[in-house]
Amino acid sequence: MSYITTIGLEVHVQLKTQTKMFCGCRVEHGADPNTHVCPTCLALPGALPVMNHEALNLTALAGLMLGCQIPSICKFDRKNYFYPDVSKNYQISQYDQPFCLGGEVPLHDLAYPKDAQKSIRRPGWKVRLTRIHLEEDVAKSLHMDTATGIDFNRCGTPLLEIVSEPDMADPEEVFAYLTVLQQVMVYGGISDADMEKGQMRCDLNVSVRPSEEAPLGTKIEIKNLNSISGARRALAYEIPRQIAVLESGGRLEQETRRWDDGRGETTLMRSKESAHDYRYFPDPDLLPVQTATMVEAAKTRKPELPWEKRARFVSRYGITEYDAAVLADDRSLSAWFEKASEQSSKPKTIANYLLNDLLSALSSSGLPIEECPLQPEVLRELAALVDAGTISSRQGKEVFAEMFVSGKSAGVIVRERGMEQVSDTGAIESLAAAVIAEHPGPAEDFRSGKEAALNFLKGQVMKRSKGKANPQLAGDILARLLRG
Repeated sequence: MSYITTIGLEVHVQLKTQTKMFCGCRVEHGADPNTHVCPTCLALPGALPVMNHEALNLTALAGLMLGCQIPSICKFDRKNYFYPDVSKNYQISQYDQPFCLGGEVPLHDLAYPKDAQKSIRRPGWKVRLTRIHLEEDVAKSLHMDTATGIDFNRCGTPLLEIVSEPDMADPEEVFAYLTVLQQVMVYGGISDADMEKGQMRCDLNVSVRPSEEAPLGTKIEIKNLNSISGARRALAYEIPRQIAVLESGGRLEQETRRWDDGRGETTLMRSKESAHDYRYFPDPDLLPVQTATMVEAAKTRKPELPWEKRARFVSRYGITEYDAAVLADDRSLSAWFEKASEQSSKPKTIANYLLNDLLSALSSSGLPIEECPLQPEVLRELAALVDAGTISSRQGKEVFAEMFVSGKSAGVIVRERGMEQVSDTGAIESLAAAVIAEHPGPAEDFRSGKEAALNFLKGQVMKRSKGKANPQLAGDILARLLRG
């Protein structure tokens, strides 16, 4: 039997603020345990929360970037449960009046894992969002051999919970969804979204059913995935596990499971709670929030979205959709490309050097694009020399390598090494005539229809000119002379 999989996600994203959601403690990853705490985030008697306005502004920005509706008023609620990493025995969150409603995440081809990009099930698919709400993060549990320690530094960090509709149908769509969502968070300066640092985490809700007509299957949650590839692997295990239970005549129970990446399997954590188990009620210490001023502030900070930038790069610069996607994926890289392409007649050449030569050189040097030793206008000069035929493409590679190491401009390197191509028609015609006379066999082969013979003759012209003849012009002149 062919089963249908239905997947929805809850993604938690730490906001990029200097201080916590309801107190002035500093947010700092990697600080010594329990050094950024105060009476408020430790829930000592008499301490009261005060809202972080930057967190509110960033939530509004996330909503605008993902096409959400932002109601005029939202409020905070208490989500009650006992756990060692919750200092108050409740979490300040949002329940029935969240900050953002609706929205969507478009899945573009390059967001899928590389091994799945040629077999995408639903190209151009968009995952609908249910809501985005703002809450405080909990502390971090550190499990040791014989004890568990609690680090309250993270407790109270502003946290977005982005809840999707059950719109995904396989692990590859989940991979693409998380990739795009992470990119949007980084693009907008909303979060660094570094999953290794716990700044972005996700819970997977997955069910299976035998057909489209059948009701949705029992929802099982996989908790706290901390990598995009890990989420894909967890689903690749869990989906067949659920199908195997049903096909053996068993019954699935609603539950929460954890992913053990080392063993490559999910294991039971607990039976799944429902909303009523948390006894939500409005937080009496926090007033409802009027969102209008936050939305207006967010509008001034909203950047061009990655998928909007890809379309503009294709139409404005004439580059391929693939090149545009790679460039637009990184905000700093796309800005570098645009700076280099100013006043360029052929941005495609710049894109080629940037994506092939510059990124390779940066990777070998361990440098990000922000620390590139070359200025954008230097690459533009090199591209212009190649486009004008002053140097060949092969020579351009040599010049680039020296530019990256020495910092010299392309023009200076070309002059110092005497690399200017000969583009004088008369001079190249004399060389071509001599080559044809010296090699009558290949010349006759070309006249007989063997186009490849022209490459041999062109190589001889390049040899006679010591590599300085314009190869395109040499080929054109040879063909004209041979055809009479």
